[in-house]
Amino acid sequence: MKITLNRGAVQAFAFDILCVMALVVIGTRNHDTDTGLSGILFVAAPFLIALLGAHLVLNVLGKTTFVTGIWGSTVLFGMALRNLAFNRGTALAFVLVASVFLAATMWGWRAVVAKRHS
Repeated sequence: MKITLNRGAVQAFAFDILCVMALVVIGTRNHDTDTGLSGILFVAAPFLIALLGAHLVLNVLGKTTFVTGIWGSTVLFGMALRNLAFNRGTALAFVLVASVFLAATMWGWRAVVAKRHS
């Protein structure tokens, strides 16, 4: 098993963390839930765990730029963890909003970076 921590992989993981955190902060503020650090981290945890797993697996497979896999795994496994391990709801509306938001932000920052480097 080979994990390569090059600058691009670390940057991608960091920006993807920001995408997840933006979703969580906006969501907790809009729903008047715990907006303290512990509340935000509790809501973000299943998605951050899924994101880490996606980046590690895709890195080992040599597919570090496969945003569809990163996004899909983050949403799918994040929702599963949220429901099964964290005993939190996964209402269809939340799944849709999270899916669209993470798609827009995860693809969005990559498009901006690609445009700057072209």
